[in-house]
Amino acid sequence: MHNPDPDLDPDPAFKSGSKFISHPLLKDGVVERREYQVSIAEEAKKESLMVVLPTGLGKTTVALLALIDRVAKGKILFLAPTRPLVEQHAAFLKEALNFDASLIQPLTGSILPDRRVKLWESAKIVVATPQIIENDLLSRRITLGDIALLIFDECHRAVGNYSYVYIAEKYAAQSQVQEPRVLGMTASPGSDMEKIREICTSLGVAKVESRTEYDHDVLPYIFKKDFEWRGIEIPVEIKRQKRILDAVLVERVEALRTLGFIRKKKKSNEISKTELLALRQIIAAQLATQKHADLYKALSLQAEVMKIRHAIDLIETQGVFALRRYFERLRTEAFSKDGSKAAKRLLKDSKFVAAMSALASYEGEHPKLNVVIEILKKEFRENPDRRIITFTNYRDTVEMIMSALRDLNSEKEGIRAVKFIGQASKEADKGLTQKEQVEIINKFKEGVYNVLIATSVAEEGLDIPATDLVLFYEPIPSAIRSIQRKGRTARKKVGKIIVLIAKGTKDEAYYWLSRTKEREMRRRIIEMGTGMELKEGMQESENESENKNAVACLRATSHRQARADTEKDQKRIVDYVSESELNLTIIVDSRETNSEVTRFLDKAGVDLKLQNLGIGDYVVSDRVCIERKRTDDFLESLINKRRNLLEQILRLKKEYEKPVLIIEGESLYGQRNVHPNVVRAVMATIAIDLSVPIIQTRDEADTASLLYVIAKREQRPTRREINPHGKKPSASLKVQQEYLVSALPNIGIVTARNLLKRFKTVEQIITASKEELMEVEHMGEKIAEHIKEVVNKEYQS
Repeated sequence: MHNPDPDLDPDPAFKSGSKFISHPLLKDGVVERREYQVSIAEEAKKESLMVVLPTGLGKTTVALLALIDRVAKGKILFLAPTRPLVEQHAAFLKEALNFDASLIQPLTGSILPDRRVKLWESAKIVVATPQIIENDLLSRRITLGDIALLIFDECHRAVGNYSYVYIAEKYAAQSQVQEPRVLGMTASPGSDMEKIREICTSLGVAKVESRTEYDHDVLPYIFKKDFEWRGIEIPVEIKRQKRILDAVLVERVEALRTLGFIRKKKKSNEISKTELLALRQIIAAQLATQKHADLYKALSLQAEVMKIRHAIDLIETQGVFALRRYFERLRTEAFSKDGSKAAKRLLKDSKFVAAMSALASYEGEHPKLNVVIEILKKEFRENPDRRIITFTNYRDTVEMIMSALRDLNSEKEGIRAVKFIGQASKEADKGLTQKEQVEIINKFKEGVYNVLIATSVAEEGLDIPATDLVLFYEPIPSAIRSIQRKGRTARKKVGKIIVLIAKGTKDEAYYWLSRTKEREMRRRIIEMGTGMELKEGMQESENESENKNAVACLRATSHRQARADTEKDQKRIVDYVSESELNLTIIVDSRETNSEVTRFLDKAGVDLKLQNLGIGDYVVSDRVCIERKRTDDFLESLINKRRNLLEQILRLKKEYEKPVLIIEGESLYGQRNVHPNVVRAVMATIAIDLSVPIIQTRDEADTASLLYVIAKREQRPTRREINPHGKKPSASLKVQQEYLVSALPNIGIVTARNLLKRFKTVEQIITASKEELMEVEHMGEKIAEHIKEVVNKEYQS
């Protein structure tokens, strides 16, 4: 085995004359030589790049060739958006690289923080999810000072608040190596040039290397994709019920038009979902300043239009089964105590109810379903060894197809299908864990299953093998998603793509929109060609590049353009914090890392300690804990019994001497159909009856500024301790027991209650074996081991 040698010639070149690449750090006969990959990797040696390559053409191999040039200069950090991708990339690197596999470490959320730090320090190459790296950076467990190459897989995600953006900024600020490098990789950067510029600016790169299927050096490795767009006629009965729903929709749109919220020339079927969402924001903004009955009526009408439009979309493009499921949820919502006015009003509309009744007794189904079944039967009659993915936008459609296959006894036809959906669970609709997803993919590879009936979760971020056929149940308007779906076939042999289009529906519009966007994206990629430099809008980078200082160049280009206006309008906390003040500490609930608040605090130099807090979001001293609620969050907690706001505030008050509630955002009234007087009554109860102060902030930057000031007041004069458990509760024995158990490492209040239910006493929890602890819900092996270590190890003074 060969360890990377710091004195190794960083550029021994990739020896040619063989089918495989020869290099001291590569195992022989593992990496096939492809000139376009070698060419791009050579460019990555010279400067930071975004690489655009079609799916299946080996972006990971380009990353491998780039990192073997950089590994002698420092550590390599390879980021991928999901845990399965992290494990896939780590396995590939271990298989290809000619040095000790222990120097290549995958880091995911399944590894406890202390263990992650040790692995980080010992590794030469770290492959990780961005959320983990962001959390460890925020907690100051790691720095990026010695990273020689930072790789972003699926780099088109580097926009907005996604973790990639923050990590790129920290790399620019912390890098200590000579000539730091960034390598972004994607198959689909988007068709909008401004979006592409935003991605590059976020990552700190000023050059794009791209290839298409038509480039001369790529053509030898491209397999043909056969496309078929199949038009589907909608049955007369479905059209009839759709016309009834159209009539209900027109009534609501005309009512909105009468109130002045819809332009006169705009037809009801021409109003897009985007326009409807924007309309809601307009109405909510007006409600914030005036409480007129027409505004409340308009808000309810807008919600009704959204629900009717969704029902029409389902019956046109999905099927009767999916619409029945939706009607069931709508009926449950209408008859529940906290149901929306929109649902209640629709269930009182005779036309709408008539359509519901007619569809409930309708024995037919959307013809798309039969087409899917026939396609699958035909494919497996021709070749039993085929692999197929059927994509659809809705879980209800997944269930419909799976149900039809079960009724068919599809295994007799050679069809071994399995549903493949995301992790989110809602009520009876249970998602798949990442572990379950990986198990399904492995069985798909092995042939236990030969058909995935999948939602968008199968588009990217998972190591799904190449398939013979990709079947679209409906077109999608996103060029990025469409390209990712199509990229699941024709990787190692000819592939087929079939798109089902319901005639005369939005399917047709989405089909043409997707084709237009894909053509535009392809045109943009061709324009990028080999080595397009994104100079416009990146003048800072140009100015700095004159002195060829790569670190300065990287830092100059890494600032997010999206924040430029915010920074002009707001005085960020960084602006008024002197160096001598940068020693404040705030304990942050780990769920808060998804917000920009933690990033603003980090920029201000606050020492952030991430923990799973049982109550509250930010602890600034032993007496002050802050609960942060966005306005939508606040309103949700008023109507959702499982998120009872007053119960949360009561627990906060029991734990801390000085609790504070922050409500973030400016549109508190006129949303979620919650009457302003209800909002005022709850706020009055919290402020007066519970004596908990309420402070409203504009946005995340404003919240961070407030938290900084509170922490400074609490920690400066008296040097108060930071205690995630606040003052000792003087509540019941039950509460005290829960409080004590929740103080164990990585144990929140829910797991504490589960432990107490299982073991009855705190003593029995402490004396339980690791195996006994693992029998409790939410208790994994790592957490159980950590608890036993804390309980049993001798205290070191």
